[in-house]
Amino acid sequence: MKSFHPEEPVSIGSLTIKSFTKSHDACDPHSFMVSGNNVNIGIITDIGYACREVIKYFKQCHAAFLESNYCSDMLESGNYPYHLKKRISSRNGHLSNVQALELFVKYRSTNLTHLILSHLSENNNKPELVEQLFSAKAGNTKIIVASRYAESEVYTISGTISSFGRKKRENAPQVQLSLF
Repeated sequence: MKSFHPEEPVSIGSLTIKSFTKSHDACDPHSFMVSGNNVNIGIITDIGYACREVIKYFKQCHAAFLESNYCSDMLESGNYPYHLKKRISSRNGHLSNVQALELFVKYRSTNLTHLILSHLSENNNKPELVEQLFSAKAGNTKIIVASRYAESEVYTISGTISSFGRKKRENAPQVQLSLF
């Protein structure tokens, strides 16, 4: 068994996995960045809000699994007990559709080609609602709403190598990483 510590990379074959802290009501919660061939894939679920660390890593993603857990109106009017509604919508709970969209719109990099929206609540969200909300702001990013009942397609992430914060170079080498 291999343990990990925030910000310390762990290598598995040609991949590097880096964990980072986040806000959630679990003991020592982490999200992950999986990197290989200069392509970064973020796995960012079970977060109460887009804290500094989440934003830092999301800005570096070529693809990301991002939680879009609930529709605020559906949660508020739903049949969950009050204490559960408060837990879900707290800064230690889950990301709403609006919060996830705000993170995407404000902090996506020009390298972000695929956004896989995941961890949708079965009772407080609808895939078609998430699809409609994000597609309106997608630009050149492919929006995928992950199903809770079936596996997703296999995607290949291709992109130009560029340093974070700098523009892509003309004729820069192309890289790709298959998304699991």
